[in-house]
Amino acid sequence: MSASRRGGIAADQVAPSGRMLYSHIEEGKARMSIAFTQLWKTYGVGPTAVDALRGIDLDIPQGEFTVMLGPSGSGKTTLLNIAGAIDDATSGTVKVDGIDLNTLSRDETVQFRREHVGFVFQFFNLIPTLTAAENVQLVAELTGHDDGERTHRVLTDVGLADRADHFPAELSGGEQQRVAIARALVKNPPILLCDEPTGELDFETGRMILSLLRRLNREHGQSVLLVTHNAAVGTMADRVVRLRSGSIVEDRHVEAPVEAEELTW
Repeated sequence: MSASRRGGIAADQVAPSGRMLYSHIEEGKARMSIAFTQLWKTYGVGPTAVDALRGIDLDIPQGEFTVMLGPSGSGKTTLLNIAGAIDDATSGTVKVDGIDLNTLSRDETVQFRREHVGFVFQFFNLIPTLTAAENVQLVAELTGHDDGERTHRVLTDVGLADRADHFPAELSGGEQQRVAIARALVKNPPILLCDEPTGELDFETGRMILSLLRRLNREHGQSVLLVTHNAAVGTMADRVVRLRSGSIVEDRHVEAPVEAEELTW
Protein backbone atom coordinates (compact mmCIF):
# COMPACT_ATOMS: atom_id res chain seq x y z
CA MET A 1 0.00 0.00 0.00
CA SER A 2 1.61 3.21 -1.08
CA ALA A 3 1.81 6.20 1.23
CA SER A 4 -0.05 8.23 -1.40
CA ARG A 5 -3.20 6.27 -0.61
CA ARG A 6 -3.24 7.46 2.99
CA GLY A 7 -5.47 10.38 3.78
CA GLY A 8 -8.91 11.48 4.79
CA ILE A 9 -12.23 11.84 3.00
CA ALA A 10 -15.63 13.00 4.14
CA ALA A 11 -17.49 10.51 6.28
CA ASP A 12 -20.31 10.11 3.76
CA GLN A 13 -18.07 9.34 0.78
CA VAL A 14 -18.13 5.82 -0.62
CA ALA A 15 -15.15 4.03 -2.13
CA PRO A 16 -15.11 4.55 -5.93
CA SER A 17 -15.08 0.80 -6.48
CA GLY A 18 -18.52 0.62 -4.88
CA ARG A 19 -17.23 -2.23 -2.73
CA MET A 20 -18.70 -2.44 0.76
CA LEU A 21 -15.91 -3.84 2.88
CA TYR A 22 -16.85 -6.63 5.28
CA SER A 23 -20.55 -6.40 4.45
CA HIS A 24 -20.94 -9.87 6.01
CA ILE A 25 -20.30 -8.45 9.47
CA GLU A 26 -23.58 -8.16 11.31
CA GLU A 27 -24.30 -5.20 13.55
CA GLY A 28 -23.57 -6.14 17.14
CA LYS A 29 -21.48 -9.16 16.10
CA ALA A 30 -18.16 -7.44 15.59
CA ARG A 31 -15.55 -10.17 15.10
CA MET A 32 -12.54 -10.14 12.82
CA SER A 33 -9.26 -12.00 12.49
CA ILE A 34 -5.88 -10.48 11.57
CA ALA A 35 -3.08 -12.29 9.74
CA PHE A 36 0.44 -10.91 9.19
CA THR A 37 2.58 -12.80 6.67
CA GLN A 38 6.30 -12.13 6.17
CA LEU A 39 5.79 -8.53 7.18
CA TRP A 40 8.77 -6.21 6.86
CA LYS A 41 9.00 -2.51 7.63
CA THR A 42 12.17 -0.63 6.74
CA TYR A 43 12.88 3.03 7.38
CA GLY A 44 15.44 4.74 5.17
CA VAL A 45 17.53 3.32 2.36
CA GLY A 46 21.06 2.13 1.79
CA PRO A 47 23.55 1.83 4.64
CA THR A 48 21.38 3.90 6.99
CA ALA A 49 18.27 1.73 6.55
CA VAL A 50 16.70 0.36 9.74
CA ASP A 51 14.44 -2.71 9.80
CA ALA A 52 11.68 -1.98 12.31
CA LEU A 53 9.95 -5.29 11.50
CA ARG A 54 11.68 -8.40 10.20
CA GLY A 55 9.50 -11.02 8.55
CA ILE A 56 6.61 -11.09 11.03
CA ASP A 57 4.27 -14.11 10.76
CA LEU A 58 1.34 -13.87 13.16
CA ASP A 59 -2.32 -14.93 13.12
CA ILE A 60 -4.74 -13.33 15.57
CA PRO A 61 -8.10 -15.17 15.72
CA GLN A 62 -11.43 -13.46 16.10
CA GLY A 63 -12.15 -12.20 19.59
CA GLU A 64 -8.68 -12.89 21.00
CA PHE A 65 -7.12 -10.57 23.59
CA THR A 66 -3.47 -10.40 22.55
CA VAL A 67 -0.77 -8.52 24.45
CA MET A 68 2.41 -7.54 22.60
CA LEU A 69 5.41 -7.00 24.82
CA GLY A 70 8.82 -5.56 24.12
CA PRO A 71 11.19 -2.72 24.93
CA SER A 72 11.17 0.59 23.11
CA GLY A 73 12.29 0.08 19.53
CA SER A 74 11.18 -3.55 19.37
CA GLY A 75 8.63 -2.85 16.61
CA LYS A 76 5.42 -3.40 18.56
CA THR A 77 3.88 0.03 17.87
CA THR A 78 4.92 -0.18 14.22
CA LEU A 79 3.08 -3.50 13.94
CA LEU A 80 0.03 -2.00 15.63
CA ASN A 81 0.00 0.96 13.23
CA ILE A 82 0.22 -1.33 10.20
CA ALA A 83 -2.65 -3.46 11.56
CA GLY A 84 -4.76 -0.30 11.76
CA ALA A 85 -3.76 0.90 8.28
CA ILE A 86 -2.12 3.99 9.75
CA ASP A 87 1.23 2.94 8.30
CA ASP A 88 2.34 0.78 5.36
CA ALA A 89 4.52 -2.30 5.38
CA THR A 90 7.59 -2.33 3.14
CA SER A 91 6.74 -5.89 2.08
CA GLY A 92 4.54 -8.77 3.17
CA THR A 93 0.80 -8.85 3.71
CA VAL A 94 -1.78 -7.95 6.34
CA LYS A 95 -5.15 -9.66 5.92
CA VAL A 96 -8.17 -8.71 8.00
CA ASP A 97 -10.89 -11.32 7.71
CA GLY A 98 -9.27 -12.50 4.50
CA ILE A 99 -9.05 -9.10 2.79
CA ASP A 100 -5.50 -8.02 1.97
CA LEU A 101 -5.10 -4.39 3.09
CA ASN A 102 -2.54 -3.94 0.30
CA THR A 103 -5.36 -4.24 -2.25
CA LEU A 104 -7.44 -1.40 -0.85
CA SER A 105 -7.67 1.96 -2.56
CA ARG A 106 -7.08 5.10 -0.55
CA ASP A 107 -10.80 5.61 -0.01
CA GLU A 108 -11.29 1.98 0.99
CA THR A 109 -8.42 2.29 3.46
CA VAL A 110 -10.16 5.26 5.05
CA GLN A 111 -13.39 3.29 5.13
CA PHE A 112 -11.60 0.38 6.83
CA ARG A 113 -10.11 2.61 9.53
CA ARG A 114 -13.31 4.55 10.05
CA GLU A 115 -15.68 1.59 10.32
CA HIS A 116 -13.68 -1.37 11.57
CA VAL A 117 -10.85 -0.22 13.83
CA GLY A 118 -10.96 1.49 17.21
CA PHE A 119 -7.78 3.15 18.48
CA VAL A 120 -6.84 3.76 22.13
CA PHE A 121 -3.56 5.60 22.63
CA GLN A 122 -1.33 6.37 25.60
CA PHE A 123 -2.26 10.04 25.27
CA PHE A 124 -5.99 10.60 25.36
CA ASN A 125 -6.20 13.05 22.42
CA LEU A 126 -9.54 14.47 23.53
CA ILE A 127 -10.78 17.77 22.11
CA PRO A 128 -10.52 20.10 25.11
CA THR A 129 -13.43 22.35 24.11
CA LEU A 130 -15.88 19.44 23.87
CA THR A 131 -17.49 17.61 26.77
CA ALA A 132 -16.98 13.88 27.29
CA ALA A 133 -20.26 13.16 25.54
CA GLU A 134 -19.44 15.53 22.67
CA ASN A 135 -16.02 13.90 22.13
CA VAL A 136 -17.76 10.55 21.74
CA GLN A 137 -20.72 11.96 19.81
CA LEU A 138 -18.40 13.51 17.22
CA VAL A 139 -17.03 10.10 16.24
CA ALA A 140 -20.54 8.61 16.23
CA GLU A 141 -21.67 11.28 13.77
CA LEU A 142 -18.59 11.01 11.54
CA THR A 143 -18.94 7.23 11.27
CA GLY A 144 -22.69 7.13 10.81
CA HIS A 145 -23.40 5.49 14.15
CA ASP A 146 -25.34 8.34 15.71
CA ASP A 147 -28.69 6.81 16.64
CA GLY A 148 -29.30 9.16 19.55
CA GLU A 149 -28.61 6.47 22.11
CA ARG A 150 -25.22 4.98 21.37
CA THR A 151 -23.13 7.72 22.97
CA HIS A 152 -25.03 7.33 26.23
CA ARG A 153 -24.71 3.53 26.05
CA VAL A 154 -20.95 3.48 25.59
CA LEU A 155 -20.39 6.11 28.29
CA THR A 156 -22.49 3.93 30.58
CA ASP A 157 -20.39 0.91 29.57
CA VAL A 158 -17.23 2.69 30.72
CA GLY A 159 -18.86 4.02 33.89
CA LEU A 160 -19.04 7.68 32.90
CA ALA A 161 -22.73 8.35 32.35
CA ASP A 162 -22.66 10.82 35.24
CA ARG A 163 -19.63 12.68 33.83
CA ALA A 164 -20.91 13.08 30.27
CA ASP A 165 -21.25 16.87 30.51
CA HIS A 166 -17.77 17.49 31.91
CA PHE A 167 -14.88 18.83 29.86
CA PRO A 168 -11.56 16.94 29.71
CA ALA A 169 -9.89 19.42 32.09
CA GLU A 170 -12.56 18.53 34.67
CA LEU A 171 -11.83 14.79 34.43
CA SER A 172 -9.09 12.69 36.03
CA GLY A 173 -6.55 10.85 33.87
CA GLY A 174 -8.44 7.59 34.27
CA GLU A 175 -11.72 9.25 33.33
CA GLN A 176 -10.15 10.82 30.25
CA GLN A 177 -8.84 7.43 29.15
CA ARG A 178 -12.30 5.94 29.64
CA VAL A 179 -13.72 8.67 27.41
CA ALA A 180 -11.08 7.73 24.82
CA ILE A 181 -12.15 4.09 25.08
CA ALA A 182 -15.81 5.06 24.71
CA ARG A 183 -14.87 7.09 21.64
CA ALA A 184 -13.18 4.03 20.14
CA LEU A 185 -16.14 1.79 20.96
CA VAL A 186 -18.98 4.02 19.80
CA LYS A 187 -18.69 2.73 16.22
CA ASN A 188 -18.70 -0.90 17.45
CA PRO A 189 -15.36 -1.78 15.81
CA PRO A 190 -14.44 -5.44 15.32
CA ILE A 191 -10.80 -4.57 16.10
CA LEU A 192 -9.52 -2.57 19.06
CA LEU A 193 -5.88 -1.45 18.93
CA CYS A 194 -4.41 -0.15 22.19
CA ASP A 195 -0.97 1.47 22.38
CA GLU A 196 0.24 1.71 26.00
CA PRO A 197 -3.28 2.60 27.23
CA THR A 198 -2.14 2.71 30.87
CA GLY A 199 1.22 4.41 30.28
CA GLU A 200 0.11 7.76 31.70
CA LEU A 201 -1.95 6.35 34.58
CA ASP A 202 -1.22 5.38 38.17
CA PHE A 203 -1.31 1.71 39.21
CA GLU A 204 -4.89 1.52 40.46
CA THR A 205 -6.32 3.50 37.56
CA GLY A 206 -4.26 1.50 35.06
CA ARG A 207 -5.58 -1.74 36.47
CA MET A 208 -9.14 -0.42 36.23
CA ILE A 209 -8.64 0.46 32.55
CA LEU A 210 -7.25 -3.00 31.82
CA SER A 211 -10.21 -4.58 33.58
CA LEU A 212 -12.56 -2.48 31.47
CA LEU A 213 -10.83 -3.48 28.21
CA ARG A 214 -10.97 -7.16 29.17
CA ARG A 215 -14.66 -6.96 30.09
CA LEU A 216 -15.55 -5.23 26.83
CA ASN A 217 -13.56 -7.84 24.91
CA ARG A 218 -15.52 -10.64 26.54
CA GLU A 219 -18.90 -8.96 26.20
CA HIS A 220 -18.60 -7.62 22.65
CA GLY A 221 -16.06 -9.98 21.07
CA GLN A 222 -13.62 -7.43 19.67
CA SER A 223 -10.20 -8.68 18.67
CA VAL A 224 -7.95 -6.69 21.03
CA LEU A 225 -4.29 -6.05 20.28
CA LEU A 226 -2.66 -4.26 23.22
CA VAL A 227 0.92 -3.00 23.16
CA THR A 228 2.82 -2.49 26.41
CA HIS A 229 6.28 -2.76 27.94
CA ASN A 230 4.73 -4.05 31.19
CA ALA A 231 5.17 -7.84 31.27
CA ALA A 232 2.64 -8.23 34.11
CA VAL A 233 -0.17 -7.23 31.75
CA GLY A 234 0.48 -10.36 29.70
CA THR A 235 -0.83 -12.58 32.49
CA MET A 236 -4.40 -11.35 31.89
CA ALA A 237 -4.33 -11.98 28.13
CA ASP A 238 -5.36 -14.93 25.99
CA ARG A 239 -2.00 -14.72 24.27
CA VAL A 240 1.38 -13.03 24.68
CA VAL A 241 3.61 -12.07 21.77
CA ARG A 242 7.06 -10.72 22.62
CA LEU A 243 9.11 -8.72 20.13
CA ARG A 244 12.75 -7.78 20.11
CA SER A 245 14.56 -5.84 17.35
CA GLY A 246 11.66 -6.27 14.95
CA SER A 247 11.27 -10.03 15.34
CA ILE A 248 8.94 -12.27 17.34
CA VAL A 249 10.98 -14.03 20.03
CA GLU A 250 8.06 -15.50 21.96
CA ASP A 251 4.47 -16.42 21.06
CA ARG A 252 2.46 -18.32 23.63
CA HIS A 253 -1.10 -18.80 24.79
CA VAL A 254 -1.89 -18.09 28.42
CA GLU A 255 -3.37 -21.23 29.96
CA ALA A 256 -5.12 -19.55 32.87
CA PRO A 257 -5.39 -15.77 32.46
CA VAL A 258 -5.72 -13.86 35.71
CA GLU A 259 -8.34 -11.18 36.21
CA ALA A 260 -7.09 -7.65 35.72
CA GLU A 261 -8.02 -6.81 39.30
CA GLU A 262 -5.39 -9.34 40.45
CA LEU A 263 -2.50 -7.78 38.52
CA THR A 264 0.49 -6.42 40.39
CA TRP A 265 3.65 -4.73 39.13
